[in-house]
Amino acid sequence: MKAADLHQEFENGNPEWTTEDFASAHSFTSLPSTLQAKLSTRGPQKAPVKERVTMRLSPEVVARFRATGPGWQTRIDAALKEWLEIHHRV
Repeated sequence: MKAADLHQEFENGNPEWTTEDFASAHSFTSLPSTLQAKLSTRGPQKAPVKERVTMRLSPEVVARFRATGPGWQTRIDAALKEWLEIHHRV
C-alpha cells in the first residue's frame, strides 16, 4: 500500500482490518521483551499529577455533569477550583 493511501486511511479514522492485516499481525508476546516493557508501562504525566479521591455527590450534581459528556470529572474539578477562587480566605 502506498504512503498516500495509508495517510488517507488514517485521516478517515481507524480503518477496519483486512484478512491480510490479521495474517501479518504479531502477538504482543512475540515482541522483544524490551519493547514489551516499554509498551506495558505508562510514561511520565505531562500535566501535574492529580490525587485520586472518593467522594459522595448528590445524584443531581452527578447527572448534570455527566450530561455534559466526556470529561465531566474534569469539569467538576474546574468548578471546585472556581469556587475556591471566589471563596478564598487569607
